[in-house]
Amino acid sequence: MLAARSASWRDELAPLRVTILDRYLVAELGGPALFGAAAFTLIFVATQILAIGRLVSQENLPLFIAIEYFLWEMPAYLLLVVPMAMLFGTLLSMGRLSGESEITALKAGGVSLVRMFVPLAAVGLAVSLVSLVVQEELVPLANDHAAYLRESAIEHLSPAASNLSAVTDLPGGGKQVTIAGGLDAATQTLLNVTVLRYDAKQNLAEMIVSERARYAPPTWTFQNARTYQFTAGDVSGTLVSPTLAVDIGERPNEIAKRSLQANDPENLSRGEIKTALDTATLSDPQRRLFTATYAAKLARPFSAFVFVLFGFPLGMRRIRGGGAALGFGLALSIVFVYYVITTIALSLGSLALPLAGIAAWTPNALFSLIGLWLLRRASAV
Repeated sequence: MLAARSASWRDELAPLRVTILDRYLVAELGGPALFGAAAFTLIFVATQILAIGRLVSQENLPLFIAIEYFLWEMPAYLLLVVPMAMLFGTLLSMGRLSGESEITALKAGGVSLVRMFVPLAAVGLAVSLVSLVVQEELVPLANDHAAYLRESAIEHLSPAASNLSAVTDLPGGGKQVTIAGGLDAATQTLLNVTVLRYDAKQNLAEMIVSERARYAPPTWTFQNARTYQFTAGDVSGTLVSPTLAVDIGERPNEIAKRSLQANDPENLSRGEIKTALDTATLSDPQRRLFTATYAAKLARPFSAFVFVLFGFPLGMRRIRGGGAALGFGLALSIVFVYYVITTIALSLGSLALPLAGIAAWTPNALFSLIGLWLLRRASAV
């Protein structure tokens, strides 16, 4: 009885086991995908080398700073390269298998196209999830450093010359607004700081004014701070403190990054965009743009999976005997069309809040439907 039940479980889990066929198909995908990643990366690197040369020759920027700026910008470019590489790898690998009649042999052996697609789909999904993590964790940090270099070293702007602000919620429904004249990044010090604290009814309850506030983790230390208490809109008390610990709610780099990139949500993670949306500091056009970008940043990493689904049946029909050059050109054309549709969808999604989610997933849905249709036609042959 126990042996029969164990055999039944093995039969049910059999489709989930990694087989020789799965490893073979993944290995076939791996080589062309890595080649495509290297080729597409070189295209972006070539454009950046020209930019580095211009910065060094025309802007008199030290070479090591220009290279550092280039390296910090690379993670964002890699997010564009990965889906292109997956599409190129799928087109080329399936074209080779089809051209050498291996697909025909597998179908004659009872292996359906859907079964062949399963291991490639698993790889595409895994790559999409890794891309999502990189987008949320690594890219915002890299963009933060690149923006700082651009503002301070390349454009010769002092971080202390920018107006900075931070908004945090207080217990009981109140709100705290911090406004500073600038940030001295070297000493992690805010200059000419004013902190406004509002109660749950949005009435001004307290104001703190200081010429300098230095960040000492996990909080800020205000020097020679003046604290004004308000009752019914009038000053009811004043307190002068040589040093005063105030929790602004953000670290120096977070405040500076939001100031440098306030109008460009593409440089922020979804978590940072969500934080900005939760505040009341965005205008209506900004809120629509941030909402559309918030949805798009969840959809874009899954383009790697979508391109595998799209390229799997297309590679068998179009790339047979075409070689790497044809696969490279076709991949570029498909990606170009995809990102044109993505740009249009983002623009439409930023017109109205209810459209944001639908518009963000429209490119993936469209290419997935075409891929499923092509797969169904190829399976019927």
